[in-house]
This record gives sequence, C-alpha cells and structure tokens, in this order.
Amino acid sequence: MKRRKFIKSGALGGTALGLGGLALQSCSSEPLRRITVLHTNDVHSHIDPFPPSHPNFANLGGVARRATLIESIRQENPDTLLLDAGDIFQGTPYFNFYGGELEFRLMNRMGYQAATLGNHDFDNGLSGLLAQMPNASFSFLSANYNFENTLLEGRVEPYEVFVRNGVRIGVFGLGIRLHGLVLKELYGETKYLDPVEIARDMSGILREEEYCDLVICLSHLGHSYENPDRVSDQVLAASTENIDLIIGGHTHTFMEQAEEITNRAGKTVLIQQVGCYGVRLGRVDFEVSATGRVDRTASAALVV
Repeated sequence: MKRRKFIKSGALGGTALGLGGLALQSCSSEPLRRITVLHTNDVHSHIDPFPPSHPNFANLGGVARRATLIESIRQENPDTLLLDAGDIFQGTPYFNFYGGELEFRLMNRMGYQAATLGNHDFDNGLSGLLAQMPNASFSFLSANYNFENTLLEGRVEPYEVFVRNGVRIGVFGLGIRLHGLVLKELYGETKYLDPVEIARDMSGILREEEYCDLVICLSHLGHSYENPDRVSDQVLAASTENIDLIIGGHTHTFMEQAEEITNRAGKTVLIQQVGCYGVRLGRVDFEVSATGRVDRTASAALVV
C-alpha cells in the first residue's frame, strides 16, 4: 500500500522535508538559495472579490488583492515563480464579453511565468484560445496534448526551464482527457496522451538532460477520484519519479498545506491545490544548496 500523509509545517523555519530521497535537515554550513513557488488554479474568470452576501466566499478573492499579496511575497523573496494549473476561463461575464483577453492581461500584470490548459480553456474552441494567446506574455505548457495538425500546433510547449539564482526549475504541464468534458468541435484533432507515461518522460528529461534541481508538474488531472483506475494527481505522484511538486487543478480541492506522496522510487512528491475562483494563493518554499540538495521548508494556502 502506498504511503500518504499530510505535511504539517506551515511556516518558514518549520521542519524541513527532504525531497528526492535527501536528508531531512539542511547542513548549516551549506549556502542555501530559497525558491518560492506561488500558484493558482481554476480561477474561472473571477476578477472581482466575492460580495459580502456570498454564502461560501464572502469578501474573498479578487485580482487586486491577489496582485498585492504576490508583490509582497516578491519583495520578501525575488526568486519567486508564479504558475497556474488551468481553467483560467469561464465562470463570469468577463469571459463572455472579452473571451479571455482580460484574464490574460491581468495575469501579465501579476507576472505569471507559465500556465497549463484546463478543459474550460477550450470553451471558445481552439480558434478562441488562439485568438487570445497574443495577449499573454507567459508560457502555455502541456506535454500530453498533441496539437499536431491543429490551430495550436507550435503554440504550446511541453515544458520550460526557469533559472532563479542559479537554481534550474523545470516545469511541465498535463491536461485532463477532453472527451466527455468538451465538445469535439471545440478541441478538434487534439490528441490526449497517457499522462503517466508522458510525466515519466518529461520529468526524466528535465532531471537528466536539462539538469534541473527542481521539477514541477502543472496538472489539470484532478486531485483524486473514487475510481482508483482514473488518473489523478495522487496516482501520478505514486506512479512516477523525478517530480518534486505537483500543482493541481480541476477538482477544486482546497488544501491548506501540501500533501506528501511516496513515488515509485520511494522518494517524496508534494501535491498542492488551492480550491478555485482565486480565493486562495498557494505557496511552497524550497531551499536548494550549492550541491543541489533540495528541502521543502514550508507550504500554505494563503487567503486572498
């Protein structure tokens, strides 16, 4: 039976969790570089805060508040990545009126580096998504959607490597099976590839060929399902190796802290997802030594 538990450290300076089979505590003599990963998922075109009368999210969310929070964290640590796990589109009249342009331009202003594609990002079809891509200054990453012979061919990359203070961070994207969720005419000839097989390939390339210190998967597969045969973030983590962090989406799962899964090599993978609608901002902090040692020092879902 695969071991699973929830991580309990919620602040910087708490117990460090060693990743990749490394020791649990950083050596004080080693110079450490701190990397902060911020993330969102399933924002669904929510630009404004929820009203005070909302039964679940009263006065929460809103792009302005998120931008202020992001900027304060960047002031604390300039070596910060900001990522999104898909379903940027659909959910408010802003999408109906602007087709995604406003969402992308606001993400630019907040300084997102990359996003993967969720099923609702196809709601205006391939042509609608393509029309909005020039409004995005961040990368679109998806390794298991084959866009060959579609309008998006050459517009979406499988992965990207970011360098922060000498630390190489590889990020790749995975999407959910579109059949049954999205009308065929909206995604056209897009081919869905096995996410577990693709994740094994991508994480291996990033670790062994791109020499990444940290490997992150942006996943829109969903956190978990009652059907154990359905691919989820938990299944993905347990069935692969070389991934340090899975940033999830699709199931709107609110996680206050990252979850720890043991992968097939007996090493630790973290999973975090922060619900939906932009009412939380995920944060995971890592410390990387000069020798490539990676420790996770804190994780949290910050209220926006």
